Amino acid sequence: MTKYFNDIQQVKFEGGASKNPFAFKYYNPEEVIGEKTMKEHLRFSMAYWHTFNADGSDPFGAGTMLRPWDKFQGMDQSKARAEAAFELFGKLDMPYYAFHDVDIAPEGDTLRESFQNTDQMVAVLKDYMKASGVKLLWNTANMFTNPRYVHGAATSSNADVFAYSAAKVKKGLEVAKELGSENYVFWGGREGYDSLLNTNMGLELDNLARFMHLAVDYAKEIGYTGQFLIEPKPKEPTKHQYDFDVATALQFLQKYDLSDHFKMNIEANHATLAGHTFEHEIRVARLNGALGSLDANQGDPLLGWDTDEFPTDIYTSTLAMYEVLENGGIGSGGLNFDAKTRRSSIDPEDLVYAHIAGMDSFARGLKAAHNLRTDRVFEDAIAKRYSSFTEGIGLDIVEGKVDFKMLEKYALEHDQIKNESGRIELLRSTINQYIFEA
Repeated sequence: MTKYFNDIQQVKFEGGASKNPFAFKYYNPEEVIGEKTMKEHLRFSMAYWHTFNADGSDPFGAGTMLRPWDKFQGMDQSKARAEAAFELFGKLDMPYYAFHDVDIAPEGDTLRESFQNTDQMVAVLKDYMKASGVKLLWNTANMFTNPRYVHGAATSSNADVFAYSAAKVKKGLEVAKELGSENYVFWGGREGYDSLLNTNMGLELDNLARFMHLAVDYAKEIGYTGQFLIEPKPKEPTKHQYDFDVATALQFLQKYDLSDHFKMNIEANHATLAGHTFEHEIRVARLNGALGSLDANQGDPLLGWDTDEFPTDIYTSTLAMYEVLENGGIGSGGLNFDAKTRRSSIDPEDLVYAHIAGMDSFARGLKAAHNLRTDRVFEDAIAKRYSSFTEGIGLDIVEGKVDFKMLEKYALEHDQIKNESGRIELLRSTINQYIFEA
């Protein structure tokens, strides 16, 4: 029995010729691509916070979106949101969802009261999950909205805030185990600095590492076996975040002996803010065995903040899915729509249009990426480009059989160098061809 999305039927696959705005054009969950169905490849997830909590407010204006569940307050509103969420999950056949602790239950006047609210809502969510089969992709703790986090959470200059944050994550891990969360995300909302003039960077980084080791230890203690994820983000709200990008986060993990416990939850919009492409960040993680999960959204290159738009750039989705396929899949991760409708998209049905657009974009990208890999388009081009390292002096370099003296001798005898074209334009044209034909 529908309640919040009464005018919307079950969204089904109808193919590219369909004119039905409430139908998938390219996402056919049962279609087999390679050895898996689309549903198995993509592991879509809905972000609870943007879809059910966001109201369209921004730094320049109040909220514009009045949702049917917003007529309630407090715990009644949280229960209404959960009811609406699982109704929408069902209509989109969404297999996963994700949330921050304060998304599912309001903060109380005390931490104890907040935990009591959380416990009530966890029981509600558990019942809905059992009835629907929807699973929890990941959960995390919101340690950035409340003024207590003005100086950060695990990196705060206030030890009381460190302790409070630890209690929140302890509770989050208990919730993760209770709901069978497949991952737990460390999203460093304010783990950074605004100015080095008043910052003990060494202490803050050491404390952040201490915090994460404590989390690892507690997960083992309670038997939580989900994958720990770090979500890199370069800036906003602080001038510099300690998990600036994948490479920076990897260095942190290596320095503090945490590499065996964490992988990356990579967001497309965060990659943009870091001056990278989505596929760059995914590849860096993949090459280091640290690809954990993806937040599927996109930013606006003309705006300098995290706009969290629904992903419709099929070129980007193709290259992202190429990296996922090269990785052998996304493991326990998924494609979480950490995305929100635009401020002017004020109706509940806009949430459905938006998710259809994102799911279709990645379905199309998946098919194009699979075909590119099947035809070895990139592999053959790359192999040809680096073929000089498969024989002669190049092979000797790769196998460590040379020193500078030997290389100098070789260079003196082979100083008439001829390079070959990298064929970038041809490859870009070829990608377009595969996207159009997918």
